Amino acid sequence: MINDIKYWNAFNLIPGIGRVKYSLLEKYFGVLEKAWIATSVELREAGLDPKTVDSIITGRKNISPEQELEKLHKLDIKIYSWNDEGYPARLKEIDDKPPVLYVKGALISEDEWSIAVVGTRRATVYGRQITDDIVGNLSRCKITIVSGLARGIDTIAHKTALSAGGRTVAVFGCGLDMVYPADNLDLARRICECGALVSEYPLGTRPRADNFPRRNRIMSGMSLGVLVIEANERSGALITAHQALEQNREVFAIPGSVLSPASRGTNRLIQEGAKLVLNYNDVLEELNLCITEQQSEMQEYSYVTDTENMILKCLSSEATHIDEICHRSELPISTVSSLLSVMELRGIVKQLGAMQYIINKGINYTGSSR
Repeated sequence: MINDIKYWNAFNLIPGIGRVKYSLLEKYFGVLEKAWIATSVELREAGLDPKTVDSIITGRKNISPEQELEKLHKLDIKIYSWNDEGYPARLKEIDDKPPVLYVKGALISEDEWSIAVVGTRRATVYGRQITDDIVGNLSRCKITIVSGLARGIDTIAHKTALSAGGRTVAVFGCGLDMVYPADNLDLARRICECGALVSEYPLGTRPRADNFPRRNRIMSGMSLGVLVIEANERSGALITAHQALEQNREVFAIPGSVLSPASRGTNRLIQEGAKLVLNYNDVLEELNLCITEQQSEMQEYSYVTDTENMILKCLSSEATHIDEICHRSELPISTVSSLLSVMELRGIVKQLGAMQYIINKGINYTGSSR
């Protein structure tokens, strides 16, 4: 019932009301509007414990369901209960599904073909390069990228999906009226335009450490599988992977150097049976997905000067530092730096951070323009 959604939101504002208690209320009262005005006796008859009953009786005195729903409308945030058509179908399958989901932006039917991408907040150059490659190609194959907006791999995954013209969903560990981390505010706005921000937490909920493991189950629950790109042995990304297994989702992991702390978690996942991923096709094949549109094969051609060609001969698909490019090309750093900036703007090369460069796979260069 459309008018009942304001009561789903109102109950979500009362501490201690989770999946089990929503189920008890719904089973006993049918609609939550009746539960909202129920007496303490009726609430106990529904199966609620005395502490929860007291929380409801006390909490609803200071909550106006109508006003709280209006706050959501003013922020252009939609709310769905687990009974609503707009609630993600795949998320409904998990045992611990959130009773209420808040959405800013839009979830569409194509988002059922999603992959969750997670990893360390301290991404290495290798991790950045792999994320850019695999997420970019998955996005061009119309796979929606789900992640958590955290620093590191999450942020890179969201940005790469957007750059590739794909869709991406960010799942919050706080209310949608705040962005965490704050330096991803602009990214969150861009995600709203080409995807959605999602949370189970009501407005005003601040980010807390114990919210994020709960958040992770939504990321995996919405997706066909979870791809772990880089993770140390204590990474929260491993929690997401284990939740995915519990939800009967596929788990994928990128192998890395046995000497790299950032790859110890992913290497361990592979030892435990996660699918080893070398490229995006490994993910698609494991999930039996057909490529509907592979835009990476639609290469553009760009003419380069003789000097640019000298720089390109020093590059490959593996990261090369600007100092090494200068050494190989025997060009002054001022010239190399200037031309790399121009070539990056033209999409011929890509900087992975820390002055490390690769050739953009989506570009074929055809020689001198002179």
